[in-house]
Amino acid sequence: MTDEPPRKRMVKPPTGGTEAGRPKPARLKTAWKRTPSQQAWLERQINDPFAAQARAHGYRSRAAYKLTEIDDRFHLLRPGARVVDLGLAPGGWTQVALERGVTNIAGVDLLPVDPLPPAHILQMDFTDPVCGPQLIELLGGAPDLVMSDMAPNTVGHRQTDHLRIVGLIEAAVDFAVQVLKPGGAFVAKAFQGGETASIIAQLKRHFADVKNVKPKASRADSSETYIVAIGFKGRS
Repeated sequence: MTDEPPRKRMVKPPTGGTEAGRPKPARLKTAWKRTPSQQAWLERQINDPFAAQARAHGYRSRAAYKLTEIDDRFHLLRPGARVVDLGLAPGGWTQVALERGVTNIAGVDLLPVDPLPPAHILQMDFTDPVCGPQLIELLGGAPDLVMSDMAPNTVGHRQTDHLRIVGLIEAAVDFAVQVLKPGGAFVAKAFQGGETASIIAQLKRHFADVKNVKPKASRADSSETYIVAIGFKGRS
């Protein structure tokens, strides 16, 4: 019996990936002049499917998909609705609202935002007492929806940063309760913690239903969550 020559492999092993055939996460070629946290953020962006999808669709941020998922579930955006967008930069949430038929929307942010007609955009501090009345004047009446993706500038001290986050959410809640139409809705970014529970309890006094939602576009390793309150009971 003669030895048979070794058989040729008909399928080549996958290259440029793991043993399971999945591509390896992309790595930046250089970290020159970047901090480790900046490097990690950029690599997450490169490998993030929602970030890539947002770029392909023309959304200004991946956060657009968070609002898309929330609206698919709760149907908050509709033609003819008046909407306020708090912390709108760079404009992803306003883009979604416009895409879904909202034509009367006013937003505010500390940062400059490129125009998104027909949206009205203010560059100012939302906590400035004159900001709220200006937003309502631009809308021409009480809003049907107040949405907030606000986040404060952090200082690196965990307790201080958390208190600033909670303070912004509370300011957004107070504003919504003061200006919403009866039956209106409120959506806000929050972060898991004891103070969030107290904010939800406050909202339940003013809204028929309050939910805590974590969209798929919100990174799994983030404590970020979204509070959705619908059926505003009106001001007593």
